[in-house]
Amino acid sequence: MPAGRPSKYTQELADIVCERLALGESMRSVARDDAMPAVSTLFKWIRELPEFSAQYDKAKIESADCLVEDMLDIADNQAAQDVTIDGETFSAVTAVGVSHAKLRVDTRKWAASKLKPKKYGEKIAQEITGKDGGAIEVADMSDRDIARRLAFTLTKGSKAPK
Repeated sequence: MPAGRPSKYTQELADIVCERLALGESMRSVARDDAMPAVSTLFKWIRELPEFSAQYDKAKIESADCLVEDMLDIADNQAAQDVTIDGETFSAVTAVGVSHAKLRVDTRKWAASKLKPKKYGEKIAQEITGKDGGAIEVADMSDRDIARRLAFTLTKGSKAPK
């Protein structure tokens, strides 16, 4: 068998790559493993092989759930850092540790919201309705009137605009 990274597509190799991606590893992390294809090969597979592209997309969406699990672990367990005082090492929560943990959580939160927006994205659920809960009628209304009614609806004012 020739030495070097695998570049020939096999379903078995695709399954391994996508399983690792679904478990939260990045493509670069997977590609650092000498037994795995290079990043450039993986991108080529995504471009040229519809079956791999679909499997990759599903794995990345699934990885959002792993990112959320990571966030819980980071928030619960990883703000403490080892601090050495007079040659003795202690585990202590420091401002730097808390800031680093917050950055790690925020990064994962952002990624999860992009990978699985219906589950982890920002939810803006305001319903805008007109008279008696019906549709807002905009016929024969000036842009200013529409803007005033919309502003009233969004701010849930106590007095209806005229």
